Amino acid sequence: MSRLLPLRAGCALSALCVAPAVFAQSGDAAPQAADQAYHDNRADIIVTALIPRRQGDILSGTTVLTGDKLTQQMRTTIGETLARQPGVSATSFGPNASRPILRGFQGERVRILTDGIGSFDVSNTSVDHAVAINPLTADRIEILRGPAALLYGSSAIGGVVNVIDSRIPRRVPDEPVHVEGLATYGSAANERTVSGEIEAPLSENFVVHVDGSWSKSDDLRTGGYILSKPLRALAAESDDAEIREDGMLKGKLPNTAAKTWEVAGGFAYVGEGGNLGVSVSHTRNRYGVPSRIDVSEHHDDHDDDHDHDHDHDHDHDHDHDEEGHSHEDVTLSMRQTRADMRGEVATGGGFLDSIRLRAGWADYRHQEIEPTGEVGTTFKNQSMESRLEFIQAKRGGWDGAFGAQFFTRRFQADGEEKFLPKNQTNQLGVFTLQSVDLGDTRLEAGVRYEHTDLKADPDDDLFVDGRQRSFNALSGSLGISQTIIPGWRAGLNLSRSERAPSAEELFARGNHAGTQAFELGNPDFGKERSWGVEGTLRGAGEGYSISLSAFHNWFDGYIYDAIVDDSVCQAANGGTELEFPCFAYAQADARYYGFEAEASVKLAQVGSYAINVDGVADYVRAHIKGNGPAPRIPPLRLLGGVEARGERLSARAEIEHAFAQERIADYETTTDAYTLVNASLSFKPIAGNDRTTLMLSANNIFDVEARRHASVLKDFAPLAGRDIRVTARFSL
Repeated sequence: MSRLLPLRAGCALSALCVAPAVFAQSGDAAPQAADQAYHDNRADIIVTALIPRRQGDILSGTTVLTGDKLTQQMRTTIGETLARQPGVSATSFGPNASRPILRGFQGERVRILTDGIGSFDVSNTSVDHAVAINPLTADRIEILRGPAALLYGSSAIGGVVNVIDSRIPRRVPDEPVHVEGLATYGSAANERTVSGEIEAPLSENFVVHVDGSWSKSDDLRTGGYILSKPLRALAAESDDAEIREDGMLKGKLPNTAAKTWEVAGGFAYVGEGGNLGVSVSHTRNRYGVPSRIDVSEHHDDHDDDHDHDHDHDHDHDHDHDEEGHSHEDVTLSMRQTRADMRGEVATGGGFLDSIRLRAGWADYRHQEIEPTGEVGTTFKNQSMESRLEFIQAKRGGWDGAFGAQFFTRRFQADGEEKFLPKNQTNQLGVFTLQSVDLGDTRLEAGVRYEHTDLKADPDDDLFVDGRQRSFNALSGSLGISQTIIPGWRAGLNLSRSERAPSAEELFARGNHAGTQAFELGNPDFGKERSWGVEGTLRGAGEGYSISLSAFHNWFDGYIYDAIVDDSVCQAANGGTELEFPCFAYAQADARYYGFEAEASVKLAQVGSYAINVDGVADYVRAHIKGNGPAPRIPPLRLLGGVEARGERLSARAEIEHAFAQERIADYETTTDAYTLVNASLSFKPIAGNDRTTLMLSANNIFDVEARRHASVLKDFAPLAGRDIRVTARFSL
């Protein structure tokens, strides 16, 4: 591996080094399609679609957050920023670690990207591990669900979240210095956030970029009780007065304060024939992990909210707050240093229109710090990913793209919460997307082949049978869309996907206090295979738009974790008695199906104000053959809003209702329904400057107790209570 990584990096650098000469030879070439799409002021252009498309032309569910909509939804985690979008929920492991869940899929089945390549963290390993992507510096966020996402990897069957920033500049500013900034205050956690970026042209074609952000928050104030009804009932039956008192705690969620900062710099050449740029960033994040308050003298089934994504909250270590309540004040201290590069060359026509290269490398580490100040466990991750894309010139109604992607990851954990051996993953993929536009009819086909090597270090004390596993996975999709009437288009997509097991699913073997489980992988797993079908219907006209998506996935060899007899894990653990129940990964047939719906209608024009109403609905149902309902599946959700939008002043009110989730796995608890009422007011103080906005919002106005069923900690950590937020965004 030590020889392979420099070789791959050298290949990527070599490709970029020849770019300036190509740029010089193609100065008369048309601007690149990707940059045209990125700078297009129409927010419905999807850059993540490999070939930039309008949102209505993509044969799968898509969402774009940009401008005021992004500012309104902005939070310090990517999961909470996106949680109100169609088909999206969040892991919500407290306010500081929240990863998006797409169509009920999470962890290994959702890819979180920054400008097209991975986040290079360990958030897929455990839900208490924060994603190392900062939404505060995002220009736009794109969500691509369904078969089209498979072009970014077989692990993207749930979808792709792509956070796009300007860290590597795409344009040369017209002004001597371009400045943008964001400042936010949120009352629920006394959250203070500032971020800013500066771009300055060094010449006609060269530009430099600097950005940074800082955020600090206190313990989160919640609405209602800290513990759920089943746990409060359990506490009320206790003979211990302190346990009864703990069961009735309200208000602040202990040990959820956080402090984060990030700094980055970038440099780019931007010419008519292409662009070439690099950036370097450094992130520090220290945050508390919500405690599981123990309300029983002995471990109980209520504590067994286990998670496929392996969370670590160390709830075996106890501390006490000022009132004597028992908490486990474990904090995570994370740092990441990352380098990125992006290049594009316009070839001037012929078979190819442009060639793009995107590459990145990161060194990641986080330490899990016990209440005593000692480091309990250290996680290290070194990753590199490169992606080379060839965009074909459009010929009549035919266009397409093809390319290759390489990914490598070296993972190591040391300490008492170590449940994985030191391991290495290498993956090489090749892909193509081809499309034919026949006017009212569009056809599209995509194929991706992946070769994956996974190996556990034979010198590691957790070494599992020592074997290296290799997998060849082939995924593809075929779709058609048809104009029904002007402005309305229906689509149908069929997909077949294969996914190699992850290192966690193959090699896990150890006690896991965060999941309250001894987790056991299976090094003999085969590939996870699935068939999928998705139908879409989109329509737009004067004053309205509507988007509907329905999907169904059938899995063969679906990988999941389930509770089994303790003797299974004891045998794997050398006969040692277990601290927690035995959860072993298994494979079985499974199916997921559901829908997403989104609509907006202009009701009236009152003076200079447009009165609009909009709504979102989503639903997922998942079943594992022989095991029952899949765990942590979000319930049916409805969200509706009314908005008065003017040129400079806008007001909005909305209601979100999540239904109760009573269809649960045998080790879960049910989750009550909740209704949140939110309102916001935004003002653009500078005429003609849409990028400068002042915003006041009130979220969860009635301070209700709300819990996301998809969260492992939903019985111990409710969502934020009433949160008054003030946000100022400016662009000069």
